[in-house]
Amino acid sequence: MLECRAGWGYIFFMKRLVTIVLITIGFGLGDGPVNVLQAEAASRLAVFGKGTVSIVSDDQSHKFRVDLALTHQQQMQGLMFRRNMPADAGMLFVYKQEAPIAMWMKNTYLPLDMLFIAPGGRIVKIAERTVPLSEATIASGGAVIAVLELNAGTASRLGIKPGDVVKAAALGTAR
Repeated sequence: MLECRAGWGYIFFMKRLVTIVLITIGFGLGDGPVNVLQAEAASRLAVFGKGTVSIVSDDQSHKFRVDLALTHQQQMQGLMFRRNMPADAGMLFVYKQEAPIAMWMKNTYLPLDMLFIAPGGRIVKIAERTVPLSEATIASGGAVIAVLELNAGTASRLGIKPGDVVKAAALGTAR
């Protein structure tokens, strides 16, 4: 008789556990609360314009397709939440006026090279292989008008260095 009671308690416990698991799974499917929250977050993500940049380095030109971060919302989001980026792609942040800039890698899953650009398109500093998800600031070291983010290792692989020139319509340096 005791075994029967323990058995019924076990069955009752398992039924409750299965019910809780099914309810939890159900909230992640369809129009449950999880997907509603995901949809709300996605609706707040910025949409970026597209452009191209060329980096002139030692008589060679390296071309990249870029997303343009021109507004404050776009600049605050940057490459956050992205899990991959083609080798010939990047993001160009163009600011309204020349100023010292500080970047970070919060919610950014991709390691990046950050190229800090002075008016006229000249690269003044490169922060190579930044650490994903880090909240440490990455400072420009002086006044800049733009920052170009590329996949980590791109600058060293292509021999891009301070003094090289970035040409882009968004910077007014394209020709």
